[in-house]
Amino acid sequence: MALATRTDRRPSFTRTVWDSSLGKKTVMAVSGLIMLLYLVVHMFGNLKIFFGAGDFNHYAHWLRTIGEPFLHYEWALWIIRVVLVLAVVAHATAAYQLSRRDIRARPSRYVHAKPRSSYATRTMRWGGIILGLFIVWHLLDLTTGTVHSGGFQSGHPYQNVVDTFSTWYGDVIYIVAMLALGLHIRHGFWSAAQTLGAGSRTRDRALKTIANVLALVLTAGFIAVPVAVMTGVVS
Repeated sequence: MALATRTDRRPSFTRTVWDSSLGKKTVMAVSGLIMLLYLVVHMFGNLKIFFGAGDFNHYAHWLRTIGEPFLHYEWALWIIRVVLVLAVVAHATAAYQLSRRDIRARPSRYVHAKPRSSYATRTMRWGGIILGLFIVWHLLDLTTGTVHSGGFQSGHPYQNVVDTFSTWYGDVIYIVAMLALGLHIRHGFWSAAQTLGAGSRTRDRALKTIANVLALVLTAGFIAVPVAVMTGVVS
């Protein structure tokens, strides 16, 4: 009599972690912190526009020469782009799957009203969608020049930024997205700290303060550029 062959296989550790809600939240937390680090650096780079076209264009050129001669031209920039794309995809996928899991777990309305949550918490999903759409527009505007107004000039990022923020819709899109970003960071940083085990009863106040400060500084720092162009400080 032939023995039955066992065909079922235990899922891998990676798959087990990913399938769990904690695993998805951990992926969201880590990918969110990677993007937050990039945003801090990106904001400081953007503020160089206040030092004039020469400094800003030189900074943009430097980004393409990082690591030379060990790395070829733009290699470091492409590595950064790939890491960011992976972080964005992982973050968005985990957020979507957690959202669907949450909906399936509560198919009917609550019998009792839920406690009122903060505005940032209630708009996290819509904020994520707004930011996702903004990233696509931002790349098409200032990276590829596909939707750029005034004629995209490769190698002249200062003029391209001024062109974008010389239009009312460029300002509106950017400012709305940055406000959504601030709300997203305000809630997301604190949530990431809780997921990664950094939160506690004694540290919660400090973590919330850090989240608020980060959200305020990044929002103000990014919005300062279109406001400067609108008011003629940068031209």
